[in-house]
Amino acid sequence: MSAETVLSSAAPEPSPPPAGALDWLRDRLGWDDLAHLAAKKEVPIHRHTIFYYLGGMALFLFSVQVATGILLLLYYRPSASEAFESVQYIMAEVPFGWLIRSIHSWGANLFVGVVALHMISVFFLKAYRAPRELTWITGALLLFLTVGFGFSGYLLPWNELSFFATRVGTDVPAQIPVIGPLLSRILRGGSDVTGATLSRFYGIHVAILPSIATLLIGVHLLLVQKQGMSVPISQKGRNERGALRFFPDFLMRDMVGWLVAVGLLAALSAFIPWELGKKADPFSAAPAGIRPEWYFLWMFQALKYFPASILGIPGETVGVFLFGILAAVVLLLPLLDRGAAREKPSVWWNLLAIFTIVAALALTVLALLPAKGAPK
Repeated sequence: MSAETVLSSAAPEPSPPPAGALDWLRDRLGWDDLAHLAAKKEVPIHRHTIFYYLGGMALFLFSVQVATGILLLLYYRPSASEAFESVQYIMAEVPFGWLIRSIHSWGANLFVGVVALHMISVFFLKAYRAPRELTWITGALLLFLTVGFGFSGYLLPWNELSFFATRVGTDVPAQIPVIGPLLSRILRGGSDVTGATLSRFYGIHVAILPSIATLLIGVHLLLVQKQGMSVPISQKGRNERGALRFFPDFLMRDMVGWLVAVGLLAALSAFIPWELGKKADPFSAAPAGIRPEWYFLWMFQALKYFPASILGIPGETVGVFLFGILAAVVLLLPLLDRGAAREKPSVWWNLLAIFTIVAALALTVLALLPAKGAPK
């Protein structure tokens, strides 16, 4: 037998070409491995399983914000002379422009609320205990980014309310010792809120924050996929109902919630369309009762109760410092709550969280009440 005959008999037969476009994509993308991974993932079933749906809802609302934001970008002009008019044009002239803008605005508020509820549920279920510390930290960073989205996007319509609320909001970082005035100037692009501030907030809102958020969401989802769903401490040893397959069972239930969210957004946008208000006039006096968006109201109200000076330090500076400590505690909570790390309920942390949530709600209600002497 010749060497050529041996080589030809040893060579493997070439694989047949894919039968169609779907097989061609499957062969190159290798999504069978992803499908196998999704099929293996299971969601624990217990009395608190419903809270697992908040994460998917937050991701869905983020997708809605991205989609509607891209549509709005096609017509929006980020300058002090044209921003208000471009939004006005979107609402009055662009087909269904009023609907897209209302969905974007209502969706932003629902997004903040759902992310906050998701973090609260994760806290009380103690889902941040080892080995899920990084999952909590990335989630907390996403919560801060969500609030940043709301703050930066609030100014973009360049109306009277958003202009003066942004002026008040960008005054807050100035209370930080040493670096505060510099941070305020960086945010504003100068000493006051101007067209430069609008351009800066536009870049932050549509480029910087989405890039960071996309990266963090990817890391967060990777960690959730790798570590699976956490079972609450109270349900350890009681998980007798088994588990639910993530695909397709849990995902189909998740999608029902998404449909409800779409219906809610459509109803709010149709029956309570988001108003534009009056164009901002930097030279006019601030209107009475100016206040920030609802998720900042508790901080806005709390700062009112600080005295002008505490031990020679301005009261607002002390308040901002305490808010910074609170943010750091939220971020580093898995490292601070040693009880949860030992599979214990950590009652004192729960009481502290309940007190903080109740105080924030009470301050928000107080901020919404009309001030004495203010026109109703």
